[in-house]
Amino acid sequence: MSLPGDFVKICETVALTVCPLVGRPEGIEPECYSRNVEIAGTLIFQPATIIIHVIALVMTSIMIYHIKSKYTAVGRKEIVMFFYLYMMVTFIELLLVSGIVPAASDYFVAGHIGLITATFWCLLLNGFVGFQFAEDGTPLSLWSIRISSLVVFLAVFGLSIATFKNLAGFTFDHPLALWIVLYIFNGAALAIYFVLQIVLVLNTLDDRWPLGDILFGISFYVIGQVILYLFSVKICDTAKHYIDGLFFGTICTLLGVMMVYKYWDSITKEDLEFSVGSKQNVWEVKELLEDEQAYSNYPPPPLPQGGFTGYQQPQSGYNASYPQQQYGAY
Repeated sequence: MSLPGDFVKICETVALTVCPLVGRPEGIEPECYSRNVEIAGTLIFQPATIIIHVIALVMTSIMIYHIKSKYTAVGRKEIVMFFYLYMMVTFIELLLVSGIVPAASDYFVAGHIGLITATFWCLLLNGFVGFQFAEDGTPLSLWSIRISSLVVFLAVFGLSIATFKNLAGFTFDHPLALWIVLYIFNGAALAIYFVLQIVLVLNTLDDRWPLGDILFGISFYVIGQVILYLFSVKICDTAKHYIDGLFFGTICTLLGVMMVYKYWDSITKEDLEFSVGSKQNVWEVKELLEDEQAYSNYPPPPLPQGGFTGYQQPQSGYNASYPQQQYGAY
């Protein structure tokens, strides 16, 4: 079992992006990893996992589109930041895992680790949005998430570079601080978010179905991590190097993110007064048109004694030559 700060056992099991830059001067190579393919003279690593990354980018784009279409939903602008960060993490990971960018590119790997931590941090802050400590959509709510996520990214990016280059007392052969950030800080952020959402649903919502969404989301993520760190080598050997644990870990992470979207969608309701193209409004307009058409088939009612109805105009003076005008009363 891996000790705190020890990436050797971890990287011998699964090919993480950080593995070529920690533990040993030459990096740590996994015992078994997915085979590569050659495309136009270029070696592409982890082809099956890359397909999942592309699917994740497409699915995230669709989720972002649907979030933006809910114009009046609570926390719409806050939660979309999380999905943008996840998309950036997925794209950088695709470049590193595939070998399009060399795996030992310290600045790319540091950016990837920084984005991962910023994504967990953004998710944690979104967990507080439903409690309305700051009104959602306001500059205070939005910029507190943006600025703090940027600070977290820069801090972890700097820590990663210092670790890879043995600066400021940090060393690549025993990267304890980096290990704490990746596994303790990020894990705590996810756990706190999970607890906050349970409290939110139990205390403020009558519907308990959203609990199922968040439970499925955390379950998918945990299952993915278990497969990634415990069964990657066994999967790789069984599948004859076509796939490894990284393939299933990426799938489970995507499913977890999709359940975060499903959970948010289930606890937010759009105000139909401001919705565009509402079917209810279409049916109301149709009924009004049918009523007007039915009303026009009957002759106008006679004038009551001593007055006019609606906006009837009497025939007098220079208007006498024109027929009486009738505008139906509403």
